[in-house]
Amino acid sequence: MMTLRPSAERGYADHGWLKSFHSFSFAGYYDPDHMGFGNLRVINEDRVAAGRGFGTHGHQNMEIISYVLSGELAHKDSMGNIKGIPPGDVQRMSAGTGVQHSEFNHAAGQTTHFLQIWILPNVTGIPPSYEQKAFAEAQKRGTLRLVASPDGVQESVLIHADARLYAGLFDGDEAATLALDPARKTYVHLVRGQLEVNGQVLHTGDAVALQSETGLQLAHGQNAEVLVFDLAP
Repeated sequence: MMTLRPSAERGYADHGWLKSFHSFSFAGYYDPDHMGFGNLRVINEDRVAAGRGFGTHGHQNMEIISYVLSGELAHKDSMGNIKGIPPGDVQRMSAGTGVQHSEFNHAAGQTTHFLQIWILPNVTGIPPSYEQKAFAEAQKRGTLRLVASPDGVQESVLIHADARLYAGLFDGDEAATLALDPARKTYVHLVRGQLEVNGQVLHTGDAVALQSETGLQLAHGQNAEVLVFDLAP
């Protein structure tokens, strides 16, 4: 079964300095039919104005992934990490017993565009931790590159959750397949461009939720960038 989640039906918040689309219920956006999917709890597509950002705030027992599309995100946390996150990097923060952090766009005249992703952990009460890795465009071109996993295989970032995250770039004749366990859930979010997913054409911001499916076929991309989540049942 495949369920389309059109971009235009996502929640939207305009705070002036922050413009955000919410795939699932978040903050002032509440939709009982979209509280998450499996253990995937949040996908926020955020655009942060120059010189602005999220002030210091806290999290507990959540796996948080930042995926920057353009601009750069400046990260600072209570673990002592002070990092810049450029496009192509995947940042993972395990909140565990508690962490304070801030995220800012310090670039003048440039918007930072990124995805904020939350995944429910399969273990709680662990010490907070941080990891960040770069994945070159060539690694994602015409394929699904594993970028986050519970075992850190293929040099992916390690998440404390029963989930795997793949990223891919597709254009023209480039295509990929992925075998799926029908007992699990799969969520495909098209970051940008156009892409055919199991015969369904997606446009920027669209997503599909898959259940009881045995395979994923991606084809006929037009400057497409896609994220694929393999999730707990």
